[in-house]
Amino acid sequence: MALLDNQTQASKLVTGLDHPEGIAWGLDGYAYAGGEAGQLYRIDVEKREVRQFADTGGYILGMALDSSQNIYACDHVKHCLHKITPGGVVTTYSTGAPAEPLRVPNYPVFDAKGNLYVSDSGDWKGDNGLIYKLKPGGEASIWSRELRTFPNGMCLGPGGDHLYVVMSLNPPRVVRVKVKGDGTAGAIETVVKLPRTVPDGLAFDTKDNLFISCYRPDRIYRLAPSGQLDVLAEDFEGFLISAPTNIAFCGPDRDILLSSSLGRDHITRYEAGATGLALRYPDLD
Repeated sequence: MALLDNQTQASKLVTGLDHPEGIAWGLDGYAYAGGEAGQLYRIDVEKREVRQFADTGGYILGMALDSSQNIYACDHVKHCLHKITPGGVVTTYSTGAPAEPLRVPNYPVFDAKGNLYVSDSGDWKGDNGLIYKLKPGGEASIWSRELRTFPNGMCLGPGGDHLYVVMSLNPPRVVRVKVKGDGTAGAIETVVKLPRTVPDGLAFDTKDNLFISCYRPDRIYRLAPSGQLDVLAEDFEGFLISAPTNIAFCGPDRDILLSSSLGRDHITRYEAGATGLALRYPDLD
């Protein structure tokens, strides 16, 4: 365990992963991560052990799980959302809308009804991103065309009535979109601007603090409900924190904050002193 510049304790939880980007927690008591050659990893947080159990042959970005421990993983190379069973069987869950297939699926988020919101980042600096909404079973439609400037990591806010979305570019910021009563996208508000960064991942705690991880620099922010923005952890050497793309609260009590380290081969653990907001794990079987 090491102390970073702001006194947050951090350590390498497990090593030996292939440039992991996605990180997620399952109801089976394991954390999950992906690799840049399509690997799926299962992580025992208590024993600090990792094992590869599946391979898509693509490039795994963000992921979400259902109540049966099936993983729904964005694949940048295969341009699809995979469904991976606990036994490692890989199938295609969705390739996007019929007339507008997925291009750069980046991050998925389940709501309480089993709908899956998926960010498609589009081209870097191409301003052609959008958000899909997938019904249970994988039927996809465009949910919002307004979030164009590289939509990235996402999460539902407390209460589930807003979808929070990282916009990595033009300018780098976090926005939130009202989820209207009929399920369509409503008003868009800027939550915080993050100049001279490339924000990537999001997670709420139970006190409505929003944690924001950055691909650049090697930093994690904490945004209080009051609007105060603090640096939770940063590492100018890029040793313990190295391109922390996605973050997730893990452990039986959701009190262990983990980040992927896209720039290296490990998962980083933080003693953040917070409990993560409970996510949705729908029953889709």
